[in-house]
Amino acid sequence: MRVVLQRVSEASVLVDGEVVGSIDRGLLLLVGVAEGDDDATARRVAVKCAEMRIFADDDGRFDRSLVDVGGAALVVSQFTLLADVRKGRRPSFIAAAQPDVAAPLCDLLAQALRDLGVRVETGRFGAKMDVSLVNDGPVTIVVDSGALDAPRG
Repeated sequence: MRVVLQRVSEASVLVDGEVVGSIDRGLLLLVGVAEGDDDATARRVAVKCAEMRIFADDDGRFDRSLVDVGGAALVVSQFTLLADVRKGRRPSFIAAAQPDVAAPLCDLLAQALRDLGVRVETGRFGAKMDVSLVNDGPVTIVVDSGALDAPRG
């Protein structure tokens, strides 16, 4: 699972001109589900995103998490995050999970965030979505599930 996490002052997603999800202060999570991802992966990524200390404390240091600041999350599926561009000019998406696997895992990630006390809005899986955001900072971090348990070196 690959997540592009953006700290935002606001974000929204539209489908056919209708707002289907909108948040103020919090995190926009663009989520790519990979072949081999499972329920445990989605839960681990949710905890990492909810507890990552990327919000400023009173001294301006990154010392508060989404949970600490009472922020919201906007979870938007984006299979193109798994694009392989090493060969040719057309990206390959073979590493992306099939929709029947990816959709439930995106839903599980959103639910796992809710279980951690985060207010969650979502996009609409498989739809053409227009995503708008005001990146706060800017702060943008890529979370790869395969690297979550790797030792630091």
